[in-house]
Amino acid sequence: MSYWFLVSLPPLVVALAYGRAPFFAWYGAGLVWLALLAWLAGWSVQVTIGALLLLTIVGAVFGVPGIRRGLVTAGIFRAFRKALPSMSQTEKDALEAGTVWWEGQLFSGKPDWNTLLAYPAPRLTPEEQRFLDVETSELCRLTRDWECTQAQDMPEAVWRYIRDNGFLGMIIPTEYGGKGFSAFAHSQVITKLSTRSSAPAVTVMVPNSLGPAELLLHYGTPEQKKHYLPRLARGQEIPAFALTSPWAGSDAASIPDAGVVCMGVHNGREVLGMRVSFDKRYITLAPVCTVFGLAFRLFDPDRLLGDVEDLGITCALVPHDHPGVNIGRRHLPLNAVWMNGPIRGTDVFMPLEFIIGGPQMAGQGWRMLMECLAAGRSISLPGSNTGMLKMTARAVGAYSRVRYQFKTAVGKFEGVEEALTRIGANAYLCDAARVMTAGAIDLGERPSVVSAIVKYHVTERARQCRRHNARRQHRQRTTRKPHPQRLSDQ
Repeated sequence: MSYWFLVSLPPLVVALAYGRAPFFAWYGAGLVWLALLAWLAGWSVQVTIGALLLLTIVGAVFGVPGIRRGLVTAGIFRAFRKALPSMSQTEKDALEAGTVWWEGQLFSGKPDWNTLLAYPAPRLTPEEQRFLDVETSELCRLTRDWECTQAQDMPEAVWRYIRDNGFLGMIIPTEYGGKGFSAFAHSQVITKLSTRSSAPAVTVMVPNSLGPAELLLHYGTPEQKKHYLPRLARGQEIPAFALTSPWAGSDAASIPDAGVVCMGVHNGREVLGMRVSFDKRYITLAPVCTVFGLAFRLFDPDRLLGDVEDLGITCALVPHDHPGVNIGRRHLPLNAVWMNGPIRGTDVFMPLEFIIGGPQMAGQGWRMLMECLAAGRSISLPGSNTGMLKMTARAVGAYSRVRYQFKTAVGKFEGVEEALTRIGANAYLCDAARVMTAGAIDLGERPSVVSAIVKYHVTERARQCRRHNARRQHRQRTTRKPHPQRLSDQ
């Protein structure tokens, strides 16, 4: 009898786990089960009391928070601290930057879906909708992706249209001459442009998400905002942001570019500034920029600014024609149409006023980047890749209906249907993720964690869909029969 009672233990455990029973439910069920087992097995009173007492002690150790933290958790944490590497200040800043939105509930394992559904769905204002329907549609019409690829640049008419119609100042408030658009509107524009060509999409999204304008809006001094924001909104200035180096990309905290606080000459007078050496690579819009943001590590060995020698990562705004700045020859990564190139400089002297936010923001660049790049991650790459996904779904789906093999549309073949299903599903999924994160920004959040997750997964799913399309094209090329006319020409 006791044997069969032992068999009941696994189903009991599964039932408690499936019902997500609290600890005290587990403890109570354990006591009852153990008492019944002792009775059925005929244990002595002493053995029964001992077993129940042992279970009670175990329950107290794990069930009482004070006892658990002192006897169990503290030892586990000490072991992990010894095994894990120490955390740098930049890593701490990255973890603490931004805000935790509804995704915190999701990762807790107990999300309140009603909370998510209660958030207002992103909506375009009439002005944003008109810009999307008129100006954005016209820019799509002006752009010929094949022509841009052949020339490795957009036509001057396209460049002029982008500058004259405020595409570079969508996120800049109206008081500075910008559009003052929401993050959702910005995302909608990038998504639509990406369905036509990556060249205008990248050209527009970088100044509005990853460029100096975002940093100036949040951290710039009144003088910096007054000078640069109207010029950026009018397209008079074309911005870039120099972060990536040959030795550090995504791990921005490892950038080797450095500057030293010192005295120097600027505009004919001696001022306190910094002498910076930098070597940046793959900087979007670098060949055509007129001003660029620069990220570097700043040191103060003579303690001219305070008692700290290693101030940390700093962001400065530098004119492209500043003495010592060298805009190198344009890159052509993967034959990309958009402008991309290096920015270099050796011992370039800059006044402290070049620091975004002024001298008091020296060393605060890492936190600035972590908080502001969240917006860029939530909009730029999710928007551009979702647009390409939608275009892929439309083009591949249409072609699969008109392309026939064996008197049957190839879209009806099971292997092609499977790929089409993945492409369509990923397009819907990525579009939903894009809208959700853009909406979070408009609600005042800075979703540093969820934006990074969305950036990765949308990019990866877009890559997978393009791979499906490439495989389809390869199969078509290998199965296509030679045309009789082509044979005769040979």
